[in-house]
Amino acid sequence: MGEPALTLVVADAAGTQALGAAVADALGGRGALVTLRGELGTGKTTFARGLLRRLGVTGSIRSPTYTLIEPYEAGGLAVHHLDLYRIANPDELELMGTRDLLADGGLVLVEWPERAGRLLPNADLALDFEHAPSGRRLALGAGSAAGRAVLDALRLPAGCTPMR
Repeated sequence: MGEPALTLVVADAAGTQALGAAVADALGGRGALVTLRGELGTGKTTFARGLLRRLGVTGSIRSPTYTLIEPYEAGGLAVHHLDLYRIANPDELELMGTRDLLADGGLVLVEWPERAGRLLPNADLALDFEHAPSGRRLALGAGSAAGRAVLDALRLPAGCTPMR
C-alpha cells in the first residue's frame, strides 16, 4: 500500500461497521478492488458487513472463510467478498475465477490479500487493520485515482478518530 493516506482509531465493532457504510457511500455505486489486511479478529468481516448493508444487501451476510467467495447483488452492482485465508497456493485464484471477477467492473472485497501473492492487481483502496489498546487501528491507502476519489469523498462516522 505504501504510505497510508489516512490512519484512524476505531472504537468498537459498531464504529467498524459505520466506517464500512461510510466507504460504501464514498464509492458512490462504483466498482473497485478493496483489500482488507489484518490479523484474525481485527474487524475485516465486520467492516465488509457494514459496507454490504449500506449497499442494500439484505439477509444473511456470511463470512466467506469456508466458501472463499460470497457473491451479492447491490443496486445493479455485482459485489464479491473473498476470504483468501484458506488458500494454500496463489495459483488457486485462477481456479476460483478471480480474474473474471476483477474484470467485470464490480466491487471486489478481498480479505487476506497477501495470500494471493502477485496475482492480485494493485488495490484501488487498501485497508490495514490492527489491534490497538483502545479498539482498532486502521490505515487506509489508495492505489489508484479511483481509490483517491473514495478517500476524498469519505466522511468519517462517529467512533472513528483520525490519528495525527
